[in-house]
Amino acid sequence: MISKNRAIVHMDLDTFFVSCERLLDSKLIGKPVLIGGTSDRGVVASCSYEARKFGIHSAMPMRMAKQLCPEAIVLRGNSGIYTNFSKNVTDVIKESVPLYEKTSIDEFYIDLTGMDKFFGCHKLASELRQRITKETGLPISFGLSINKTVSKIATGEAKPDNEIRVISGNEKPFLAPLSVKKIPMVGNVTYKSLCDLGVKRIKTLQEMPMELMYKVLGKNGLSIWKKANGIDNSPVVQYHERKSISTERTFNKDTTDINKLKSIVIAMSENLAYQLRRGNKLTACVVFKIRYSDFQTYTKQQAIPYSAMDHTLIPVVLNLFKTLYSRRLLVRLIGVKFSHLVEGGHQVNLFEDDEKHLNLSTAIDNMRERYGDRAVISAAGMEARTISRWNPFNGEPPPLLANRKQ
Repeated sequence: MISKNRAIVHMDLDTFFVSCERLLDSKLIGKPVLIGGTSDRGVVASCSYEARKFGIHSAMPMRMAKQLCPEAIVLRGNSGIYTNFSKNVTDVIKESVPLYEKTSIDEFYIDLTGMDKFFGCHKLASELRQRITKETGLPISFGLSINKTVSKIATGEAKPDNEIRVISGNEKPFLAPLSVKKIPMVGNVTYKSLCDLGVKRIKTLQEMPMELMYKVLGKNGLSIWKKANGIDNSPVVQYHERKSISTERTFNKDTTDINKLKSIVIAMSENLAYQLRRGNKLTACVVFKIRYSDFQTYTKQQAIPYSAMDHTLIPVVLNLFKTLYSRRLLVRLIGVKFSHLVEGGHQVNLFEDDEKHLNLSTAIDNMRERYGDRAVISAAGMEARTISRWNPFNGEPPPLLANRKQ
């Protein structure tokens, strides 16, 4: 049973990747910054508000973004660093609220229903926002209302670094003057369909018969009509840790260079294994993916004893690669995924490793923590850096960030 007196907060970190980079380098503050792939096939994963003034947005080809703003500072990005910052924010939220849902690396829903009896929901949300900024250094905005849809839209209106509360009963007046593009579910295609109907503002949508929306857009039309009228009973779903971690690499130029491919496979596997160890996770399933120039895509997986060690995981990945790379076709994309993740340190399989391996991994991880994810890589993976300058943001954002909507 959904309460009519719900208090749902939507929190969103402002230009998250850019904000992380600015914490690491204050010289970036106030300047147009682009983060993403730097090749012709690269896309913008995130951009600063200064860059947005030039018409740049996420998912735009990096080539086009640089044409719009030649003076922009372009950074490759570091998924490990962003994951760390995201975890810091998640930890603050986890300690402060009874129920939260993490929907992406930088976006959260929080259910404060009933908390007004003790603290005052708006006061609690505002104090949480201030605490996040104080403890992590990251700017964050929020919207507060009776449901997810209105709160999410309110957050968008509050940005950057602000908050908006929509008092119960004021949902429709709040939404009315806004563009229909503000409604979740309304992408470019749906927006064009609505414009063809003469609908550009939510107010017009609110006044339309529900039956007409169904006739034009089917079930999606009904959902959009409800959201436009501030109706959304979807619950905040308790957050659970992810069950897999993965990365993909789309090449600037399709290749058959076997040495280059193996080197990149090793570098990707090393990086993911490090992410596992840093997150205190173990994997029990290794997946490899390959896409050829004709877009034929193949995946293969192998179950393994729980592990997070390079010397255990890399041979498995290479063997899967060898199995799938069976024809001399140009390769467009390769990917590695570790799934069936469980919480737990590497002590689970200490007995299969000698002290040399354990000490080496610990020493290398310490160096990576201090100098960055790819500060230390094996000689076998070095070619990925010298030839292809491998990084997880080249081509397209990795699956870890795929839901990013900045």
